[in-house]
Amino acid sequence: MRRSVAEAARAVLIAAEPLAKVKAARSAARDWRLGRLDHRFDMAMPDRPARPDCPELLPPNRMPKRGKGGSERGRTALIHALAHIEFAAIDLAFDAVGRFGGQFPRGFTDDWMRVGADEAMHFALLDRRLKQLGSHYGAMPAHDGLWDAAAATAHDPLARLAVVPMVLEARGLDVTPATIERFAGVGDTATTRILTRILNDEIRHVRAGTIWFESACERHGFVPETMWQDLVATYFRGVLKPPFNDSARDSAGLTRGYYAPIAVS
Repeated sequence: MRRSVAEAARAVLIAAEPLAKVKAARSAARDWRLGRLDHRFDMAMPDRPARPDCPELLPPNRMPKRGKGGSERGRTALIHALAHIEFAAIDLAFDAVGRFGGQFPRGFTDDWMRVGADEAMHFALLDRRLKQLGSHYGAMPAHDGLWDAAAATAHDPLARLAVVPMVLEARGLDVTPATIERFAGVGDTATTRILTRILNDEIRHVRAGTIWFESACERHGFVPETMWQDLVATYFRGVLKPPFNDSARDSAGLTRGYYAPIAVS
């Protein structure tokens, strides 16, 4: 019997080492694209993905301050933090496939397989950049807040879509342009190119989340903006506050009708 979608997604989640996880992600996405995986969801996803021994995972309030990225050390720390976000995002994408794919049409799996492949590519680019700067992924501590959001929404695909792509990834649309300017301002064109690629890809990722969220709301008779606001209030521990990259959010279908009514100024 051929591998199922769930088996391929689970293989990503249980791969601990970065290179193994990237390889498993690329293999799963390629096999799905080439029709080598059965659209079956016959395996449970693990409660938590496997993680390498490094980086050390700390609570957010124990994370060392990175500064504003003015020094090379500060910029390297910022790249490391971004690499960790992308590393966690690989698992988030494939967990969505394996955990929720059976509740949606095949197009859901198409989209989140592509997202997972993108996240693996983003991580690989940032990890390579760290090595060019004399560092590597795992050299600094990191926190696991992204997976906390996944755990809190593991029972509900609408909640997962509302919080992960439509809040957490959307926040990346807000902050990444300033980060790009910071690296461009010191002449780091290599990192600037990587972050610009990531920003463009993340617009598509947020769009995928918004499309499938709205599709599920329509199927269940929910008003998307109201349902999203209720789910964010229930499952997102932080607050939504400006500045917002309204143009990028609009491009992703995440209009102000979603977030403006509950934003904290």
